[in-house]
Amino acid sequence: MPLSVFSLLLVVFSLTTGEFVIAGILPDVAAGLSVSVASAGLLVTAYAIGMIVGGPLVTLATARVARKPLIAGLIAVSMAGNLGSALAPNYALAVVSRFVAGLVVATFFAVAIATVVSMAPPGKAVSTIAKVTMGLNLGIVAGSPLGTVLGHHLGWRATFGAVAVVSGIALLLVLRFVPPQAATGSVRGELRVLADRDVWQAIGLTVLGNVGVVTVFTYIAPLLTGVSGFSSELLPVLLVLYGVGAVAGNYLGGRWADKALLPSLAWMLAALVVALAAAWLGSPAKPVMAVLVFVLGMLAFGIVPGMQARVIAAGSSAPTLAVAVNASGFQLAAAAAGLLGGQVISREPRSIYLLAAVLTVAGLGIALYALRRERASTDSRR
Repeated sequence: MPLSVFSLLLVVFSLTTGEFVIAGILPDVAAGLSVSVASAGLLVTAYAIGMIVGGPLVTLATARVARKPLIAGLIAVSMAGNLGSALAPNYALAVVSRFVAGLVVATFFAVAIATVVSMAPPGKAVSTIAKVTMGLNLGIVAGSPLGTVLGHHLGWRATFGAVAVVSGIALLLVLRFVPPQAATGSVRGELRVLADRDVWQAIGLTVLGNVGVVTVFTYIAPLLTGVSGFSSELLPVLLVLYGVGAVAGNYLGGRWADKALLPSLAWMLAALVVALAAAWLGSPAKPVMAVLVFVLGMLAFGIVPGMQARVIAAGSSAPTLAVAVNASGFQLAAAAAGLLGGQVISREPRSIYLLAAVLTVAGLGIALYALRRERASTDSRR
């Protein structure tokens, strides 16, 4: 892996760890800030709102800034947000710090992906994207557990401080190895891309294609312990198994999408529907669920590189804003997942798998429609 790509992967790792690690230290944060756990949970909401709002606004505000200094500036803002979280003397400043930390994430993803695509060898764009998005997998699988352990031993403030330090190391690597590139474009050019129906179709594919499996992951702990009967001691092992599947899926999904973007997305979404339905039917059987945990992780992250590439292809004239809005759309999917799953988990937890399968069918429908249009366009040119 080129060091230029690795440096961006390391940033993604730190950002993902900073986003998800709070789940493991939430009671410690609540105690440290003298608030309830429910109030501490709003720190997660503040981060998500920062991403949703910051995606389009920060991208438009920085459209004329050259990519390398823009990336460096975005990392610096994220570091400031995490340092602010570590040093916050009260709850209000902690909320503001989490909002600031999330504010630049969607724009960073957009600019980083556009940067690695421009550096990718011919025919390897999606697999190069997959190398950067592997930072997502590693942040969930390794960064969040390590940050939780660090928080339990040295205090929750040390966790956010460590995230800032890793971001600082990544910033030094970015400054050394990422080549200079021109600015993304003009504000008018970026806004024009949002009038393209194909861009919104690609964003819709991301939202609907992910909301189902994100719903399952949000409630995976009570599903595996309460429905499948796994002990709480085995839960970390199963989450690692999910993470291993995610890393494998991210790698393979990028390679498959390089060869055939929309066909690979369509069949992976179809396989995801089948896997979710199988989980609904087989959730009481532990051996079946152990296998499906790996499969769900693989398919959930196998579709990520291709979806990013689809947005870039649809918004090729100004891809940065399109990818940033796409990242904000994913956060909306995550918010919807928490809401929808919350309505089901208290009534019939097992039905979350069935709900997820039905939601994923909607994403599959968009993929099949886009594939049909692409093939019709190809046939008309012959």
